[in-house]
Amino acid sequence: MIRKGICTGSFDPVTNGHINIFERAAKLVDELTVCVFVNKRKTYLFDVEERVKLLQKATEHIPNVKVDSFDGLVADYVKLHDINTIIRGLRSTADFETEFNQAQFTKYLTSEVEIIFLLTEIKFSFISSSGVRELAKFHGDISGLVPKCVEVALKKKIEEL
Repeated sequence: MIRKGICTGSFDPVTNGHINIFERAAKLVDELTVCVFVNKRKTYLFDVEERVKLLQKATEHIPNVKVDSFDGLVADYVKLHDINTIIRGLRSTADFETEFNQAQFTKYLTSEVEIIFLLTEIKFSFISSSGVRELAKFHGDISGLVPKCVEVALKKKIEEL
């Protein structure tokens, strides 16, 4: 059986913490999909297509990763693509609270899918997409927080605002 996994998020923008989770998750499955999901409660800096392109560039070094996007429920996506493992990164206990509740809903809808939580490495635990966006808007140094392709795109996007 081919083990198919998925890492989902809004990735606005993708950070080095996300990349670390993808690299580690890719070792647990044969095929890993990194999927940009639309959260209607959020306002985005990058549109979905931009985020997909940045993710493709930032993950090109991981051979078994593909990037996609979806506007709907994770449960529907995993059923549609025969994915059997959802992998989520956790930075803190606050993340666990949120992720645990979402995982319970997902398990209710797709009981055959396993959900795995990976702890973020300590050196990435403070990095969040919202923090990176704010730092970039004030022209702070974001090098080391995001992949180089994201750093360039983020600086350009901020200049356009």
